[in-house]
Formats: sequence, structure tokens, C-alpha cells
Amino acid sequence: MKEPEEEEQPAFEIGVVIPKRNVKAEDLNSDCVEVLVREFRKLGLIVERVIGVADEFLKLAAPLETLGRAAVSLQIKKRTHIGVDLQFEWEEFEAFVRQPDGSLFSWSERFHCYQHLIYRIENKSQSAIILKHEGKELQWEIGECLLQKLKSESIVKDVFPLHDEIKRKKLIHSWALHWRDFTRQPIDEIYSYYGTKIAVYFAFLGMYTRWLLFPAFFGLTLQIIDFGSLQLLVLPIFFISIILWAIMFSQFWKRKNAALLARWQISYPIGADDGCKILGMEWGSLQSPIEIIRKWGTDNTKEKEVFQRNEWFGRIKRFRNDAFVILSIICLQLPFELAYAHTYEVMESDLLKFGLTTIYLFAIQYVTQIGGKISVKLIMHENNENTEKRADSLVYKVFGLYFMQSYIGIFYHALLHRSFLTLRQVLIQRLLVSEVLENLLENSLPYLKYSYKKYRIRRKKKQEKGSPCGKILFSSRVEKEYLKPSYSASIGDELEDGLFDDFLELALQFGLIMMFACAFPLTFAFAFLNNITEIRTDAVKLLTMFRRPVPRAAVTVGAWLNIFQFLVVMSICTNCALLAWLYDQEGKWKIEPGLAAILIMEHVLLLIKFGFSRFVPEEPAWVKANRMKNATQAQNMCSKQLLRTMSGGERAFAQGKNSNRGSKNVPSSEPIQEDL
Repeated sequence: MKEPEEEEQPAFEIGVVIPKRNVKAEDLNSDCVEVLVREFRKLGLIVERVIGVADEFLKLAAPLETLGRAAVSLQIKKRTHIGVDLQFEWEEFEAFVRQPDGSLFSWSERFHCYQHLIYRIENKSQSAIILKHEGKELQWEIGECLLQKLKSESIVKDVFPLHDEIKRKKLIHSWALHWRDFTRQPIDEIYSYYGTKIAVYFAFLGMYTRWLLFPAFFGLTLQIIDFGSLQLLVLPIFFISIILWAIMFSQFWKRKNAALLARWQISYPIGADDGCKILGMEWGSLQSPIEIIRKWGTDNTKEKEVFQRNEWFGRIKRFRNDAFVILSIICLQLPFELAYAHTYEVMESDLLKFGLTTIYLFAIQYVTQIGGKISVKLIMHENNENTEKRADSLVYKVFGLYFMQSYIGIFYHALLHRSFLTLRQVLIQRLLVSEVLENLLENSLPYLKYSYKKYRIRRKKKQEKGSPCGKILFSSRVEKEYLKPSYSASIGDELEDGLFDDFLELALQFGLIMMFACAFPLTFAFAFLNNITEIRTDAVKLLTMFRRPVPRAAVTVGAWLNIFQFLVVMSICTNCALLAWLYDQEGKWKIEPGLAAILIMEHVLLLIKFGFSRFVPEEPAWVKANRMKNATQAQNMCSKQLLRTMSGGERAFAQGKNSNRGSKNVPSSEPIQEDL
């Protein structure tokens, strides 16, 4: 086997946190930490021990061969140079395509290899092993995972991913601090460092911000220039242009997403169940074709009944949970939102209105977090296919809560009072207060949490020493990373990470600027400026304020794109209503030519919305051609493998019959079938 070329010194990517011991270990052979370090090194991992202020840290790095052996054990499938995804084989590593940064494994693959290595350390001896820690003894039972044992005994406090300092600093300069091109981002480097899900989010944010330039310029023009009597003609033109812009954006994003996946050599959803399953059996196991066909014929009816029962029970559970969430929103949240909107309307002071909005936005965060946690509990009892489907179900439920709280007050002002001046004031306050408040919280809270943790440790150390001492410095970078908060969602990290809040912010902004575009076209300019800042602040947040996120399985924006498309449909209805109010100043609702034209325009735009996807394909032609080529090659290879397996099975079956007849000395009267 040809050895791989020598690569750079592997980076430390996993940290293990151990409380600092008060006494030095006397017996190194049975000390828990020493045993753990030895077991890590037996697996081929590079271990570096760091003593921090309050804890001790083990930094883990894995040479390429160690990761390769783990990838073989995990049966990871990777793209080959002929375009077919095959299970990784270390002896044939040169046949597999490398990542955009030149590495053999992506961050997601490396992380799963680390997890497989460190959690497979088990007691393989014939009896339990006595381990010691600070004078205490514990038994490491046969077949028990060592790391899980130490975590249950609070000897290991945490295991978390570490930043690669070289790559992190490079990304800070080329991404977080790169302001020359407002929307340019090193997407390939982001993918290599953070994984597919985060890279897809920033690709979506960058494209969305670039496309906002057109409506922002159009809206700014409408705000600056006074068209006078032509205003009633210009606004419908602006509205039609905005709807067509939104429809084109959603469809062209699908094309860009498909192109990104093709460039990253990803041809299947990572979140899907591994491999194709036939009758509950992994296709990768490839049993004898005769047994597969026999099992298919005997269990087909039973399997059909099981699939149908699971399908309908799952749909009933999802319908029950959705109905519960919708009724809760109508019965509990709707009265609260209407009370806030009415109080806002009767207030005369603008300062009091601004203060009421600020208090409302603070209070509603806690209410929505409670609703999100209830949604998580409901989803755990749903029969979803995989984690990605459960996450999408959570997104739909929680967005329903936010949709009600974000727009019901604005609908109240628009429907009941029909005052464009009040509506514009509400939009300005919502945009400024919500976006400024969100940016302030998401960038200041992580730093405050980090500073508070350091303060508690310094205070505890001073109390232990009993007298004032000099300032305690945190010199080790691994300890600083450990004290930083994790990148988690505000509703909990069971199904989603911090991207949930970032996507939610974008979706609420999109709904706000789209559904009331005719009332205040300038909102697109505000959104464009905010998103330019959002790209860089989110990059700084990920690179400096949070721990390195655990890679999660997702190759598209998932449910969020459906929410964007739903908001486009809602914006067609709301903007047509706003234009109708402009034409119907007296409120008599007469069917005049202007109103009739608006109704016709609404139906035409809805038809365009649902028909445009037929005109623009969801993936570029070159991506489709490559996919078809790879599928054909994979089919040919599987066909050949199946024929060879069937041929071998028939040959073995015939040889077995002949040997049995020969042993019994019974002449064979049946012809032996020739090999295929």
C-alpha cells in the first residue's frame, strides 16, 4: 500500500475537561486520568495535557491513519474520483476525492471519527478493573465504556470541539474582517471548518443580501422622489416587481444550493438514514440475492401493513400536535397580542410607545422560549423519519408563535385603523428596535456569560487561598474556549443549534418587509444595511465568542425555504389589501376599475408564484448531468456486483448438493445448472 503524503502536524480538535486534582496521583497504573490518557494513546491519538486555573484539559489530535481506520469502522461513504460514493477503505485512500481545503475528511467526518474512537474504549479484560481518583475507588466493569463511566462519576466534566487556531485566524481575516466586498464570503473554507449546515446558512444570507440591493434601491427611489398623482400607479409597479423578485430569489437559491452540494461532492442528504433499506435490512450488508428475494416474497404483506400503520399513526400524531399548537396560539397568544396593539394605539406619547415596544419584545422572548420547549416535548412523541424531519417540524411550530407575535399587532393597525402613517411608525419601530435589540443581545450575551464564568472562578480561587492575591490570568487557550458558551438555540439544543435563531431573525425580517412593502418601501434599504452588518457580526460571533459548534446534518435550509415561500404568498394578499385601501379612500369598497385591477393582479401573481418553478429548474443542467452520470455508474457497478454474488451463490448451492449426494452415494438424476 502506498503511504499518504506527509501532511502538516494534525491540529488538536477535541478537548476533554477534568477537574484539577488536590493531591498528586500515587499509583499511576490505576489512576483514572492516567488510564484514560494511556487508552487514548493506544488508539493512536496525540494527547497534550494542559493545567488551567480551575481544571485540567486533555487536547486530542488524530493522525490521518488513525482517522482513516476509524472511518473504515464507521463504514463512512465518500465520493470517489469516478463520481460514485463508496465505503471508505484506508488501503485505497487515493481513490477518494479530497475536501476543498485539501484534507481527506471533512469536519463532520473527523468529528464522528473522534466520537467513535474515544467512546469505544471498553474494558475488554476478563474481570472488573479497580480505578482510583483522589483516594476513591471505582470499578470499571467488563464491556463498560471508560469515558461514560468517568463522566457519570464527574471525573470527566465535558468533551467539546476545539478551534483550530491556524484556520480560525485565517477565517477572521478573510471572512469576519473582510469589508471590501460587502457580501463576499469564503464559503468553501467555511464549509471545511464548520460543516455543511453553517456553510449553507451563510451562502443563503450572502445571496439574500445581494438580491436585496434591487428592492432597496427601488424603495429608496420611491421615498426620495415625490411622484404626486402617479403614486397610485408607481406603488402597484413596485409591488409587482417585489413579488417577482421574491419568487425568482427562492427558485434561484435552489439552483445555487444544488451547485454548492455538487461542488462539495455531496449527493445525498446527510441527515437521512444511512444506506437504502430493503425490508428493514441494510443494502450495504448485501445478503445472498436468493435470500433477499425469498424474504421479499414471504414478508411483503406484513411489511406493507407495518409501513402503512406507522405512516398513518405518525400523521395522526403530527396533526394532533399541530392542532394543539394552533389552538394555543389562538386562545392564549392572540388576546395578549391584541391587548398590546390596542394599548399602543391609545397611547399618545411616542416615547411611551417606544418604551412599550421595547418591554414587549423583552417579555415575549421568554413566552416564546416556553412555547418552543413545549414544542420540543411534543415532537419527541411524533413518528418522524429522522432528526432533520423532527427539526423541520419544530421550526414550523415555533415560527407559528413568532408569526403571531411579530405581525398580529401590525395587522391590527392596518385592518382596524387603516392609517398608513401609524403603520409606518410601527414598522420603523419594529425594524429598529427588534434588529438593534437582537444584534445587541446576540453579540453581548455570549461575552457577558464568558466574563461571568471567569469572575466566578477568580472569586472561588481567592476564597480558597483565604487572602487577596494578584490578578488570576487565564493563559491557556483551551480553558478560554471551555468557558465560552456553546452555539445553541434559544429554545434548547435538542434538535437545533444557534442557526435556528439566525434563520428565525431572517424569516421575520423578510415577512416584515414583504407583507407591508407598499406601506413603507424604505424598509428594504434598512434590511440591506442590517444584513451587511449581520454577515460580519455572525462571523465574529462564531469565530471568537462561541465554542466551535458540533457539526449537524443538513444540506439545505430545509423548512425555512418553505416559510419564505409562505411569506411570499401572504405578501401578495396583504399588499393587494393595502393597495385597495389606497384606491378606496372613502371606505365604501366599490368595485371600480382600480379595485378590479388589483383583484386581477392578485390572482395573476398567485399563478405566477406557483407556476414559476416549472419555468426555472431547481438544479443547473451541469449538476443534473453529473448526477445522472454518477447514478448510471453506480447502477452498473451494483449490477455487476449483484451478478457476481448471484453466480457465487448458485455455484455454492450446486456444490453443496453434489457433496451431500456424494456422501450418501446416491446418483443424481437432476442436471446441474451451469454457472452464469
